[in-house]
Amino acid sequence: MRLSLESLGQMRSRFASTVIGADLSRLSEGNRLAVAKLIEAARLMDAVCDEQYWSGSRAMRSSLEADASELGQSRLQFFRLNGGPWSALDHYTPFVEDVPARPPHANFYPEDITTAEFEAWLKTLDDAERAKATGFFHVIRRDEKGGLKTVPFSEEYREFLEPAAQLLREAADLTDSESLANFLRLRADAFLSNDYAASDIAWLQLDSPIEVCIGPYETYLDEFRGAKAAFEAYVALRDDEKTDLLAKFSRYMQFIEDRLPMHKRYRNPNVASAAPIRVVNLLLGTGNANHGVQTAAFNLPNDDAIVAVHGTKQTMLRNVQEAKFAQVLTPIGTELLHPSHQANLSFDAFFTFILMHELCHGLGPHGITVKGRKTAVRLELKETYSAIEEAKADVCGLLALQMLIDEGVVEPKLADEMYHTFVAGIFRSIRFGIGEAHGASNVMQFNWLRDARAVTFDTKTQTFKVNVKRVKAALKEFAAVILRIEARGDYKGAKALLKRYAVMRPATKRALDRLAHVPVDIEPAYTTAEELTAAK
Repeated sequence: MRLSLESLGQMRSRFASTVIGADLSRLSEGNRLAVAKLIEAARLMDAVCDEQYWSGSRAMRSSLEADASELGQSRLQFFRLNGGPWSALDHYTPFVEDVPARPPHANFYPEDITTAEFEAWLKTLDDAERAKATGFFHVIRRDEKGGLKTVPFSEEYREFLEPAAQLLREAADLTDSESLANFLRLRADAFLSNDYAASDIAWLQLDSPIEVCIGPYETYLDEFRGAKAAFEAYVALRDDEKTDLLAKFSRYMQFIEDRLPMHKRYRNPNVASAAPIRVVNLLLGTGNANHGVQTAAFNLPNDDAIVAVHGTKQTMLRNVQEAKFAQVLTPIGTELLHPSHQANLSFDAFFTFILMHELCHGLGPHGITVKGRKTAVRLELKETYSAIEEAKADVCGLLALQMLIDEGVVEPKLADEMYHTFVAGIFRSIRFGIGEAHGASNVMQFNWLRDARAVTFDTKTQTFKVNVKRVKAALKEFAAVILRIEARGDYKGAKALLKRYAVMRPATKRALDRLAHVPVDIEPAYTTAEELTAAK
């Protein structure tokens, strides 16, 4: 498919170009020099993620870089934004000619692999090899006889991981933060050893004005098994004031877990009550962290064994969230929410809800037992896991905030603000496309609320009205369904739920059509990072 410059420009216009940066003035000289090294290391994650995304990505990027025409440069920019030649907002339609359909297995598995072949191969493996095959940090390749084998990331991406490791060590030598230096050295070791456990734990213990997350983390790119981790990096500066303000919520994690709508036998009696929370201002996002729709927050690590013992850390990208709220969510709310609700649109509600969403990834079932077999929710739900888990974090996040409002921890005015802002936020998410985990999760929730008549359409104003009382009841029911599916590892139940609710209904499609003038997301211009490295 060959698009005209005008058509490509219209596709790109859905992303509002936005300056993303932070104030470096409070950094020591050593930390400032360390940040410059981290930015260099982070940019190598773009190359690794190219390799992971599609076997032809690297060659195509080179071809586009060599095209100096206006159309060529526009395609290159859109390629960078999407992480490849498929438009994430257009159901991954290619925008470059002679490109195949986007492979669900990305470049983690052989192009001709089938589910039957993979499942049959797994049965031949011992426990250690099966863990590699289904785990985060090994790709699957053909051996010399045409069979399947595992290859560690450290070997597959050595070309980029070795220089990245060297840059991390150089940054460790420059920083005056002991915990940051420890994490960077351990993460450099992990790039070469393929063992990420020690560095994940060190990242959880990181206490530094510089917040850096670099390595293989999220599994959304692997739509074949939902198992393989894509490389990404975030380099940011900590916002101490907001971090201290929001850290108090971590003390209530066990309180919330004990009141989630699921049987007590599924509850974790030892939720980490002091899970670290960091509010940061982003300097640079790369690799899988800078493709398509921009991440506003993340909850890591994803390794179930580490989460069970050490918990998770929530990182909130405040400047990214502010940009999204101003550029996207406020115009959506103005267009689609009933006039009586629009005063309840609130950045504070948006920000706090995302916090609770991330917190709630750490709650509910993780390690489970199915028919006497110890396993993990992620492994049992397979390709449905990401959408189901995102829905869990959303609905449980709202339930959790309501619990804290009822306990007097959060101001009562947030109650109306968060439900109305949440509904406007649903439209922001499903515009990304319902083939993606977050979009599927949100359209599923919206359809559930519509069926419960918690959200209704007012024909007079052509806007949606939100019945807060009904929303509360409907979300509690939906949370119970989601938590039960996860607790039981109910793959069939997850597929049935997605089939029924993760669909674009006509009324929703008509509402989305009215948002053509509103950007779908932001396209970051990382000016501070550019200026810092240009000054070297």
